[in-house]
Amino acid sequence: MTVDVKSNRKAEKWTATTNMKRLAWATLLPFFRYSPRQFWMLRRVMLRAFGAKIGKQVHIYPTVKIAMPWNLEVGHFSAIGDHAIVYCLGQVFLGERVTISQYAHLCAGTHDYTDATLPLIKSPICIEDDAWICADAFVGPGITIGQAAVVGARSVAFKNVPKNTVVAGNPAVEKKKRNIVSS
Repeated sequence: MTVDVKSNRKAEKWTATTNMKRLAWATLLPFFRYSPRQFWMLRRVMLRAFGAKIGKQVHIYPTVKIAMPWNLEVGHFSAIGDHAIVYCLGQVFLGERVTISQYAHLCAGTHDYTDATLPLIKSPICIEDDAWICADAFVGPGITIGQAAVVGARSVAFKNVPKNTVVAGNPAVEKKKRNIVSS
């Protein structure tokens, strides 16, 4: 099968409005990235200005990479650690008291590999209340991490993780249960 690469490259993947928002966000990024570490409120304000829904006392570190913040919702008292990637091509929802550790990657976008032109798919990610995505873990598109679940360090979650479950490995598999009651 031959692939018409030229047509694929010419295809509009984003609306003009979205492209303008992406350009505006890219212009603001140096101010986000080089803001002092403790300026949590400034980064919350910046994200809200671009349509993100950010709860109270959310800590987002300045080295976090967020694509398309208007697709991001973060509940109260959650944190996104240093150098985490939140690739919000689709919606990314983080509940309350969620921890996304350093270098974790939440990827809400992929391509349809069954189609030779590899069209973009924007699949949502949901991380429920009190969940923890540990250091350097990857959560793939369309995945839900249940309430109080843990995705272990360097794990790769391509399947939903039930509440109160600890998973680890590549691919992530269940290791144990937690006895956590969320408030």
